[in-house]
Amino acid sequence: MITGANGQLGNEMRVVSAEQQELVYHFTDVAELDICDIDAIERFVVEHAIDCIVNCAAYTNVNKAEEDTVLCDKLNHLAPANLARVAAKYQIGLIHVSTDYVFNGEHHIPYREDDATCPNSVYGSTKLAGEQAIREIHPDAVIIRTAWLYSTFGNNFVKTMLRLGSEREELGVVFDQIGTPTYARDLARAIQHILHQGIVPGIYHYSNEGVCSWYDFTKMIFVLGGINRCNLKPLHTDEYPTPAARPHYSVLDKSKIKQTYGVSVPYWMDSLKECLVAL
Repeated sequence: MITGANGQLGNEMRVVSAEQQELVYHFTDVAELDICDIDAIERFVVEHAIDCIVNCAAYTNVNKAEEDTVLCDKLNHLAPANLARVAAKYQIGLIHVSTDYVFNGEHHIPYREDDATCPNSVYGSTKLAGEQAIREIHPDAVIIRTAWLYSTFGNNFVKTMLRLGSEREELGVVFDQIGTPTYARDLARAIQHILHQGIVPGIYHYSNEGVCSWYDFTKMIFVLGGINRCNLKPLHTDEYPTPAARPHYSVLDKSKIKQTYGVSVPYWMDSLKECLVAL
């Protein structure tokens, strides 16, 4: 069962599911299943004989979350707890997608799964609360933290930069926030690989390989997207204030997921090329 099937990752799960015949997928979003309703989750799991839940649903508007705290907590904390309770009751698998925002971004080396968490936003705090609830309720679950997600589907940074780059003569993007973009289709393939391999419980990190700033990312989007009339300016974070604080450094160490599952992780620039071709 895939939740959040109309989001970036959920839609990419639809794409990769069509590439194989071994697993039967049930794609759900709020119209098909309200994951804030534990009874509805249980009915769906029983009716469809679900073996594993992949939770791609989340409240992801980081800035709006600073005000919309109740709904954000409901979707990022309480709903995952509901999924964990049903999964634990029926002894089925659970794969939950979390975020680099559980860290404060003050590191200077890639974050490992056992590094201390310290979110500095409502979004990060609610995602961490969801992780903690799942680990307490269903210790056999898999939690995958990812970062800077983009896709051929929905609204995301890549599509926004392509649009702004074609509309404007000049654009400023922060250069002092460092991380790694993640093509949602690569993450979907990694999740499918885990489903085929069999769940090994624990927290894992997954983003594409390499490191860049938002400025570098945008520069490459422009180069690969053929945008050459927009002057791109590097900005300090304090020149572009936002309601929610962003981690200054959120590079994730992928050693554990590669060693445990044999997952191959593409380089971010190669994946960006693939996404732009698909777009």
